[in-house]
Amino acid sequence: MGRNFDSHRSRGGGGSQFSQTLSLGVVAALAAAAVYYAKLQYERSLRDDEERRAEEKNRKLGKLPPKTPRGAGGAGKEKTPQTSNVSVASSKKSEARAKARSDSPTKRSPEELSLHAKIEEIDKRGKALFKAKKYLEAAVAFTEALDLIEQAGDSSLSNSLIRQVVTLTNNRSAMYEKGQMPDLALVDCDAILELELGHIKARTRRLRILESQQKWHEALVEVCAMQLKFMQDNRDKLRQGIPVGNPPVAQSKIEQLMTSVLPGEIEAVEAQQKERDASNKGGQRPLPSNYTILQLLKSFGGYNQWMGQAARDGSVESFTKQLDESSSSMTDAERAVLLWKRGRRHAYDGKFDVAKDDFDAASELLEDDAVKAELQDDTSGDNYARILEWAGMAKHLTYNLDGALTYYEECSDIEPTNAELLVKRAGVKTDGGKFDDALELFETALGLDPDAVDAYLHRANLRLMQGDPAKARADLERCLELRPNHLLARLRLATVLMATNDLEGAKRCLDFAERVDPDSSEVHSYRGEMHFAQGDYAAARIEFDKATKCEPTNPAPYVNAALAVMNTPPAAGDSIPDVKEAIRLLETSIEIDPQFHSAYVHLGQLKLSMATDLISARDVIQLYDKGLMFCRTTEELKDICSMRILAVAQVDAATALGMETLNMQ
Repeated sequence: MGRNFDSHRSRGGGGSQFSQTLSLGVVAALAAAAVYYAKLQYERSLRDDEERRAEEKNRKLGKLPPKTPRGAGGAGKEKTPQTSNVSVASSKKSEARAKARSDSPTKRSPEELSLHAKIEEIDKRGKALFKAKKYLEAAVAFTEALDLIEQAGDSSLSNSLIRQVVTLTNNRSAMYEKGQMPDLALVDCDAILELELGHIKARTRRLRILESQQKWHEALVEVCAMQLKFMQDNRDKLRQGIPVGNPPVAQSKIEQLMTSVLPGEIEAVEAQQKERDASNKGGQRPLPSNYTILQLLKSFGGYNQWMGQAARDGSVESFTKQLDESSSSMTDAERAVLLWKRGRRHAYDGKFDVAKDDFDAASELLEDDAVKAELQDDTSGDNYARILEWAGMAKHLTYNLDGALTYYEECSDIEPTNAELLVKRAGVKTDGGKFDDALELFETALGLDPDAVDAYLHRANLRLMQGDPAKARADLERCLELRPNHLLARLRLATVLMATNDLEGAKRCLDFAERVDPDSSEVHSYRGEMHFAQGDYAAARIEFDKATKCEPTNPAPYVNAALAVMNTPPAAGDSIPDVKEAIRLLETSIEIDPQFHSAYVHLGQLKLSMATDLISARDVIQLYDKGLMFCRTTEELKDICSMRILAVAQVDAATALGMETLNMQ
């Protein structure tokens, strides 16, 4: 359901201080994916370092043979190129260069000395042209030098000449950029990076050009590549907690690129969502979980009344028998009433999927003007209005907001003084992001009934969504003045008090709520959040476990318990928290409620940080894709889209770097 009505979904999505505290955040996910597990391995790395130091000591004492160098003169540190785009870089010549790097340096031949002299002369000419701001002429000069190396053949490609290729190509790339030929500059950058993955000037220039061309995703991939390379080069220091200085790209750059990438991604996802909606009957999406629907229905004052009436009306079987046996003699208006009543009985039994089918079938019969007229002329009850109201609820639950408004508004025309209908219409407006319209409807409802508890309760949730806890608190306190035992209002007030750091006030609210309903899953879940805010993760976990026992279909405490697990210090002898347990809890939350979006956010972050290979990392992207299918608001889309964008960028960057994992252990 939409956030206006769904208390646990709103909290899990980041509505409370608790959820905000636990969220890793968009930017932090980039670093978390690469460093998180490495930091958790700190104790293990210390043991490794002890062994390494002992080995070095024994080697110095002659107890161990010396290490075999990868190549003379430190050549083993050079990167082996895969491919190259510069004119001298066929795959065969790349192999020759790789061989040259691993060979011991030899005395330069007269031919090589002569070649170097010519290259240096041309290089000076190119630099002079650069100083004269004749950039394209300078690029021609650097190309001339590269052609000389090309003509020299594979056998002459020593380490020094290979370094010359990188330097000359970099110089030419810079001239192309300054000469307003960015595509050629990018080609040279790619060629350099094939020879030297960590060439910071080429990567920085590539990033700059991609940004200028508004290729935001490619630019983000480049930033990720720079960050991952930095972490890879400093892996041992990161594992030991040794400061490594500032990363090559500031977080503000990542945020800037995310700001540019995100709108397009959200637009694409929304377009896909519309296509799916169009292919579904009436543009309807899957129903929320039974727990979510029940929480919504209970949030309205008319809940007990209709539940009692549904129980008195009879069983599903009795309605089905009437529909089957009297089908030939029954009018469509009578059939619509029976379908609505059977649907309400299904809702009483907690079978909301079949209840929705009955409400839809009843409302479809109203499309016939004769049926509508017969029901409108029936003065014996309010059947017509109630069919419209429940049809509106069914549409709202499947996020067909336009359809929901149509039925609710027609029902309001019949019952213009029904404040609860106005509140339900306000809920639809809220879910559609039309907050001003929703507030106007709340005001109208309170004008009709100044003691409308439902209006205060649901308007408070809208105030929270608007970031106005003071007004939310005022509405909730008024709600509790009218109904002191209103459990949901008491719990939401506890959330407001936690968000404003009034933990004592929150505790008083929860103590009162527990006296009202000691077996409430929500009470235990909220109390767990309070313990978490105080840093008492063990007590928080106990309350979250109580919440799941009270109501196994409540997804929020599973997510909260997982976060408590990850924040609990490891047990003696362990170096990391119980990650498997945290993953199990998050997966359970998704299993019982596939639409609980915060579970996707946290599970994806955790699995990405633990991924031991890129296949596992790509599985996380598929997890985010699944989560996106169930997003109902723009905020939910932003949460998961942000995580997915960074995951894709990191995987693409790791692939470009030839890395097999994002894990820096």
